[in-house]
Amino acid sequence: MKIEKIKNILKCELNLKEIYVNNNGKYFKIIAVSEIFSKLNRIQKEQMIYKPLMKYIKNNLIHAISVYPYSIEEWKSIKKNIFFKKNEKN
Repeated sequence: MKIEKIKNILKCELNLKEIYVNNNGKYFKIIAVSEIFSKLNRIQKEQMIYKPLMKYIKNNLIHAISVYPYSIEEWKSIKKNIFFKKNEKN
């Protein structure tokens, strides 16, 4: 399954501010950012991502996924931490 198709499915089903998808064969890593995740626990967030992709998982078009759903505030914090970690190496 192509990355763009996964992005489009999730964009159509969920109100995402940002989405990042990469893959290694049938294994996908998905980072989704939206305000809809702000009041949900980790399991509820992941269920929201899995639901629109379930038929592709059942058909083995997607073999495995790692899901990283973040609220907008969580994502700001994550990005800031990533930025500082990269700059510490320089």
